[in-house]
Amino acid sequence: MFDEDVVIVGSGFGGSVAALRLTEKGYRVRVFEAGRRFADEDFAKTSWDVRRYLWAPALRCFGVQRIHRLPHVMILAGAGVGGGSLNYANTLYEPGAAFFADPQWSSIRDWSAALAPHYATAKRMLGVVEHYPHDGPVERIMAGAAEDLGVGATFRRAPVGVWFGVPGERVADPFFGGEGPERTGCTLCGNCMVGCRVGAKNTLMKNYLALAERRGAVIEPLRTVTEVRELPNGGFSVTTRRSGSWFRRRPQTVTAREVVLAAGTWGTQQLLHRMKAAGALPHVSDAVGRLTRTNSEALDGAVAVRVPERVDLARGVAITTSFHVDDRTHVENVRYGPGSNLMGALATVLVPGDRALPGRLAALAASLLRRPARALRLASLRRWSERGIIALVMQTADNSLTLSLRRRFGRTRLTSAQGHGAPNPSHLPEAHRAARAIAARLEREGGVPAEARGSWPEVFGIPLTAHFLGGAVISGSPEEGVVDEYQRVWGHPGLHVVDGAAVPANPGVNPSLTITALAEHALSHWPRRGEPDARPAPGTTQGATPTARPPAET
Repeated sequence: MFDEDVVIVGSGFGGSVAALRLTEKGYRVRVFEAGRRFADEDFAKTSWDVRRYLWAPALRCFGVQRIHRLPHVMILAGAGVGGGSLNYANTLYEPGAAFFADPQWSSIRDWSAALAPHYATAKRMLGVVEHYPHDGPVERIMAGAAEDLGVGATFRRAPVGVWFGVPGERVADPFFGGEGPERTGCTLCGNCMVGCRVGAKNTLMKNYLALAERRGAVIEPLRTVTEVRELPNGGFSVTTRRSGSWFRRRPQTVTAREVVLAAGTWGTQQLLHRMKAAGALPHVSDAVGRLTRTNSEALDGAVAVRVPERVDLARGVAITTSFHVDDRTHVENVRYGPGSNLMGALATVLVPGDRALPGRLAALAASLLRRPARALRLASLRRWSERGIIALVMQTADNSLTLSLRRRFGRTRLTSAQGHGAPNPSHLPEAHRAARAIAARLEREGGVPAEARGSWPEVFGIPLTAHFLGGAVISGSPEEGVVDEYQRVWGHPGLHVVDGAAVPANPGVNPSLTITALAEHALSHWPRRGEPDARPAPGTTQGATPTARPPAET
């Protein structure tokens, strides 16, 4: 009696896993994605092509880069069929022991052991190369900065999801026995985060989603889900509208026996908060919005006053190396390719973060006035991506935000407050140390003056994060979180959260691999269509079933 067996909201790392695994198990699956579908040649050539790069549908910009703002953080996220994989940095680390030991979920089961086979499956599906295979000046600068900080032993090459092959050479699918799309060897152009026009990046359209469509999943792009409502006799209705439409068009509604929310942390939290307030999903836990994480993150870096003549900073994939400043602080280099200089507009002087706003503004003004000509050269966006190195800094620190709805100027929006644990940091002293060390090495390697850089949001006490997580976290009870260990929403049988919103702690590394492994774990426990469900009924004892093996179908 339902239009579909399962409707999936979103096509990122969680939604793509759900689409493939459920079609393999015989379910009729429809995926709604707010963003557009991209072929390789559809991506922007550089970040200045804002209509193809930025997501602002009301302005007819249907790109891959979303930007959201809350009082306590500015968020960079993805858009399009393939979600964050379209503009992420291909970086696929496993988190350390502190993540699995977080008390929010450690009592449920041994997550390190439970997820181990699913991490292996995720790595195979995403085509992980364990160590970036190329060397260059940025890699030497990062290794030198680690040595200067006394942590050289922690330096390593990043695991990345890229088909290197022969640069520029087109080959038949090398990952899935020819069942996937053709691929082209990486040319090291550096524009992974603008969208890979080469076809080398292992986006979700090259693996999970491509295979899901071959098995019958239907993906509808440019459909924004506006309502998920539980039906009186079971199942759900899902209402969508066309993304970015300037006119009020008739919404479309389909029904499904089960719904998977995988719209990314921002999108999934928006739906859960709004549907709970509207009475469409009235039993969603009051814990929704709690334990929202930013990965305790900062985006700082270093930039030279001009392009160094003897080093090429823009050649390579987006992230290639990392080191640990201390046992909880992880630093990675990030690059954009030549011409992609737009995000440099967020960079500015690195000001002391331990001062109040007037003190930070005074330090900014003093720096600009001390050497105005140099300040102008450093602030210039001309060839910015060829002059600098972004430092992405992440921590396993136990800090969080609590999100809730606030009505203002006649509109209801998400807002934030400090949550459990230490306050969500507005700056990271460890990030400033790393940025200065990278700047010193850049100046030495490049032979031109260089300076550590921060960001404009950080000046005003608002950190940047590319890894917005939590708010609908895994828990042992509805008082402690929103979903159970199988990522089923407490109080609403048939509703699931399978994306970054379920992640219960700061992983301290790029979370894409973890979101994928958690999704593989959750979907491995779903029964095949028409077969009995071996999972305990929602609300019963947790950890009652053995760890499911990863799928053998793909």
